[in-house]
Amino acid sequence: MKNTIKSVQDLYDMLDAEFRSAKQFWEPFYEDRNRPIPFFPNKPDENLVAHVNSGILAGGKALELGCGPGRNALYLTREGYEVDAYDLSEQAIAWAKERAAEEQLEVNFECKSAFELTPQEEYDFVYDSGCLHHLLPHQRIPYIQMIHNGLKPGGYFGMTCFAPGFGGQGGPESVMDDWEVYREKSMKGGLAFTEEKLRYLLEDPFECVELRPMKTKGQEDMCFGLPILWVTLWRKPNV
Repeated sequence: MKNTIKSVQDLYDMLDAEFRSAKQFWEPFYEDRNRPIPFFPNKPDENLVAHVNSGILAGGKALELGCGPGRNALYLTREGYEVDAYDLSEQAIAWAKERAAEEQLEVNFECKSAFELTPQEEYDFVYDSGCLHHLLPHQRIPYIQMIHNGLKPGGYFGMTCFAPGFGGQGGPESVMDDWEVYREKSMKGGLAFTEEKLRYLLEDPFECVELRPMKTKGQEDMCFGLPILWVTLWRKPNV
C-alpha cells in the first residue's frame, strides 16, 4: 500500500525520498576524467599500502564499496586479492574496467548499490574509501550490518572518511548532528566524523586496529593521501 509504513524498510524508503539520489550526483561527477580531482589518478590510498606492506592485509577475497574508477581495487588485485568492487556510477565502473583491461588485471567491477549486496562471511577484507561519509545517517545501519555479515571471522574492515576542520580544503568544517541532516534535508557535500563518533558507531561490531589522520601525499608520490580524512582499520572478532 503506497505511503504506508509497515516495515523498517518502508521507513528507510520514506527518509531516502527526502533527498536527491546518490546516483544523480555521482553519474555526472565522473563524466569528465580530466577534472583536477585528487582521487582520480590511479594511485591507492596510503593507509591501504601501509597495511599491505606491514602484512596485516595478506591476500584472500576483498570487497570494495564505492570503488570509483578502481584505483584501490586494482592495487589490491596486484597484491594478490580476488576483488569484487561496486559503485553506483556507470561512468566510474566503465573507467575502472578500462584501467583493469590496460593492466590486464581481472577485477569483478559492477555498477551496483551497496544496499543490493547480501554477502555472508565470504570476505577477508572489506574496504570503503569515502563511501560512509556520503550515506544518510539511517543508511549507516544496514550498511555497517552488511559489512559485518560479509566479513569472515577475523576479517578486516578498512575505511577513510571526512574529519572536521577542513572547510577550505575540500572537506567539511564541522560535524553535523545527525538530526540536523533531516531538519535541513542536506548533508552539505558529505558528513564529517569525530574520533569519538567513529568509535561509537563501529566499536560494538568491530575491534579497532587503527584510527588516525591520513598522511599527506603529493603528486609525485605513488599513493594518495589528504589530511582531510581519517583512516581506520577494524577487525571482526573470531567469536
